[in-house]
Amino acid sequence: MKIVNELNGMYAFVERSFSLIRRYIAWEVVFLFYNVVNTLTIGLIGLMQKNPEKQGEMVLFLVVGALFWGFMSVLFEEVSNSITWERWEGTIEYTFMAPIRRITHLSGMCLFAVLYGIFRTTIVLTAVALFFDLTLGKSNLLSALFVLVVASPAFMGLGLIAAVLPLLSPERGAQATHIIQGVILLVSGIYYPVHYLPEWLQPLSWISPGTYALDSARDALLNGATIPEMWPNLLALLIIGAALIPFGLWIFSVAEKYAMRTGKLKRNG
Repeated sequence: MKIVNELNGMYAFVERSFSLIRRYIAWEVVFLFYNVVNTLTIGLIGLMQKNPEKQGEMVLFLVVGALFWGFMSVLFEEVSNSITWERWEGTIEYTFMAPIRRITHLSGMCLFAVLYGIFRTTIVLTAVALFFDLTLGKSNLLSALFVLVVASPAFMGLGLIAAVLPLLSPERGAQATHIIQGVILLVSGIYYPVHYLPEWLQPLSWISPGTYALDSARDALLNGATIPEMWPNLLALLIIGAALIPFGLWIFSVAEKYAMRTGKLKRNG
């Protein structure tokens, strides 16, 4: 019975999050439109490749980066901004006082992020497929999907860690999460191989889950790589996710107790 109650609690947070999407549907449409146009614009850069035989490969390279970054950033943003949403809605105190486990609350937010990320990525992928004449004959779509699944816990873990910042600092926390997201975007090789980064910056790419996710996704979609062939990168993603999820839950619980003790939950900015 307890497990059923926890699952119901998770579903409640998923349902509430989709209700918020419906409330701000106009903004969601704008953000989705921008995401589609941004992906198409990035893909068009690949047409600058002078070798016609390489154009399709370059377009696919860039589009894959944009698509996977879109999915991973949704996971990160929806989890890390969950506290910011609570403050905007004026429900943060009620949520934290509710008789529900914090892991159930955060698991519900993570589940919503995955579902919403898949929904947005599907729409963008459909638009890209209609816009570009991409050849996916060598692509291994099953392997690419498996990469998404394996990479998800790592980015949700990063989101849990980043969610601590708005909890501790109502004034600057949300801004700091965007800085973290920007650093991940820079060092993960979303639109270029990481060896083009300055040497002093490259070590950050080694600890970013985005680096391993993008390398694996591109191997699957550009070269038709199978899951065993991508195993080193997938293992790195599993290790990072296994470390970040419990660490994120632990640091969030510590920050929650501190915020309650110091009265930060009552502050909206």
